[in-house]
Amino acid sequence: MGKYRIRVATGDSLLAGSSNPVQLWLVGEHGEADLGKQLRPLRRGNTDLEIDVPVHLGRLLLVKMHKHKSLLDSDWFCKWVTVQGPGTQGEAFFPCYSWVQSNETICLFEGTGLKVKDDTKSLCKKFREQEMEDRRKVYRWGSWKEGLILPVAGSTQWYLPRNQRFMEDKDLDFSLSLAKVLKDFAIKGTLDFVSRVQKLEDYKKVFPHGKTALAGRVRDSWKDDALFGYQFLNGANPMLLRRSKRLPARLVLPPEMKDLKTQLEKEVQAGTLFEADFSLLDGVKPNIIIFKQQYVTAPLVMLKLKPDGRLLPMLIQLHPPRHGCSPPLLFLPSDPPMAWLLAKIWVRSSDFQLHQLQSHLLRGHLMAEVISVATMRSLPSLHPIYKLLIPHFRYTMEINILARNNLVSEWGIFDLVVSTGSGGHVDILQRATACLTYRSFCPPDDLADRGLSDVKSSLYAQDALRLWEIISRYVERVVGLFYKSDRDVKDDPELQVWCREISEIGLQGGQDRGFPLSLESRAQLCRFVTMCIFTCTGQHASTHLGQLDWYAWIPNGPCTMRKPPPTSKDVTEKDIIDALPTLQQARMQMTFTKFLGRRQPVMVALGQHKEEYFSGPEPRAVLKQFQEELAIMDKEIEVRNAGLDLPYEYLRPSMVENSVTI
Repeated sequence: MGKYRIRVATGDSLLAGSSNPVQLWLVGEHGEADLGKQLRPLRRGNTDLEIDVPVHLGRLLLVKMHKHKSLLDSDWFCKWVTVQGPGTQGEAFFPCYSWVQSNETICLFEGTGLKVKDDTKSLCKKFREQEMEDRRKVYRWGSWKEGLILPVAGSTQWYLPRNQRFMEDKDLDFSLSLAKVLKDFAIKGTLDFVSRVQKLEDYKKVFPHGKTALAGRVRDSWKDDALFGYQFLNGANPMLLRRSKRLPARLVLPPEMKDLKTQLEKEVQAGTLFEADFSLLDGVKPNIIIFKQQYVTAPLVMLKLKPDGRLLPMLIQLHPPRHGCSPPLLFLPSDPPMAWLLAKIWVRSSDFQLHQLQSHLLRGHLMAEVISVATMRSLPSLHPIYKLLIPHFRYTMEINILARNNLVSEWGIFDLVVSTGSGGHVDILQRATACLTYRSFCPPDDLADRGLSDVKSSLYAQDALRLWEIISRYVERVVGLFYKSDRDVKDDPELQVWCREISEIGLQGGQDRGFPLSLESRAQLCRFVTMCIFTCTGQHASTHLGQLDWYAWIPNGPCTMRKPPPTSKDVTEKDIIDALPTLQQARMQMTFTKFLGRRQPVMVALGQHKEEYFSGPEPRAVLKQFQEELAIMDKEIEVRNAGLDLPYEYLRPSMVENSVTI
């Protein structure tokens, strides 16, 4: 019994308010009180209520809300509710950050994270079970293509729960920006039908006016061997390069290249030989675009690391050996310039395919979706790990549905202009799924396995390791607040269900690739959660942010090749032009690279989310410390980059988005 002061916060967006009446209940240890339909959250900001409650509630557990339907019906976005009165020990904070829809009842738990074991009197048991039952009805696993990890169910974004949809600022920016690039493409692309590329400089016609500084540098220096090698270390796709422990079995050196073989073996012994092997592309069926055959190959590049940190190509093999055929031609830096340039262009086109499909789409977007769907299906909103992870899922499900429906769908962008479209891209994704090992998602393991941890000129490696450690410390501090021993981890049934949901169901047998089926210790839990956050943030950023820099100049990353790989070294500029995309294909590639690769105006940087899912000073202090460590790293990268010829910013914390949103 007593007076309760209640404050309800409506979201900041223009459409967050609602004229519908909202009914409130306060639920305590000893009962609940119906406060009636006293709330009408018409506008942004806070609404204050002061209500006398005639019953003794005891310690306050949760707030229930039900939005009633009316003639002018609209959803309401509630940020949070605070309650002050008997049984609240000061002001109790109930986070929401959700849309409340008509005739829907939602329960808001007090913001202190609570495991099943902590609820000793089972006061919240029925509410958390009901929440998970309701969630599993709306967050269902779907199926896109056989042999791939699972997506969320729903053929379009309209099937998604409202909480996973874009807010109006994001939706407006996405729609208007897309309309603008499509209009520009329609106007300029029409002229491309009657224009032909006569020389390599003609690709300047599709080079964007609002280019990045690095894109301009790539356009001017793309033929340089040093820039070619640099991209394997710090370009759009830093996930392929590895240190050679021996000469690759597929590398067949003819007797007349005995000196080269000796040199390669010396580099292996010195630990300075590296390789980029595109064997995943071998045998992929190439696309046919407007009745014209396109081409795909699976190159091998051998590179040596110089003492000054430069990575220089030593040879290129454009396809693996074929049984019963003569050994494939090897291209060398000493070859005629046009022959060597064409070989490098073939490598860049192959890298475009694996970058966009394996490194970016599969390892960034689709993996983040598995984590987010599994979390929504397995962890209730009062679970501490749910509270820790939920900021890193914003907009991921919708952007992935849009990608499946527009980029890699039938008659999507891949089918229209990419050499692996019309089915080859799905084949690549299926093959790449077998490479989704747990170790490959943890930079300390991945970089050690690939021999890059100590390569100082791999700025990606150095920044990835540092960002991983900062995220890891953040996770350890949060986990330490709620799990005091390994037994606490083992005895958390919701946590174990969540882990299995990701590994066994979402990843379709991920335990066979090293993903855990259960979590047995605090250290194991911290590593798994760190992997989840890094995947949704740094992993995606490292393969997303470089697209406009490295693909704005089409010959440096052609989406398709229109002629088969060369079988001799008698190559002219015309041969190169005939193999590269047409001007219209180039413009379409540039249009969507510019749209998807642009800096996002509606962007939340890593750790900078405004939503507070935890209550109490300790979790807030942990987040503040996380933000401070990120700010230090950001400043140090800024200082480092000022002294570099080619700055590396893709893992700079202020550039890394807090979730996969584009």
